[in-house]
Amino acid sequence: QVQLVESGGGLVQPGGSLRLSCAASGRGFSGAHMDWHRQAPGKERELVARITSTGNINYADSVKGRFTISRDGARNTVYLQMNSLKPEDTAVYYCRAHMASISSYEYWGQGTQVTVSS
Repeated sequence: QVQLVESGGGLVQPGGSLRLSCAASGRGFSGAHMDWHRQAPGKERELVARITSTGNINYADSVKGRFTISRDGARNTVYLQMNSLKPEDTAVYYCRAHMASISSYEYWGQGTQVTVSS
């Protein structure tokens, strides 16, 4: 029904930048909240940023001031701009779409690897 296609991951040096993209196809994007999560090996998946259907934004404390989430409704795409990257940002990053009013509406992207290393 809904597919989320991620791109933009890769290898970057500490202090560098990357921009992740998540392109959505299917129904409901304009009414969905969009998240970026990340998971490192052996660790729990954690929420790093959220932008709601109305544009409200929240960040994890660990990324506040360094990461920026945004969405382009015309392109059905959500972005995560990551600046001042640190080795501890290394993880697989996942895009998630969800709605408060429709509990069955929840979709995840396949994940994209971000590695921060010199």
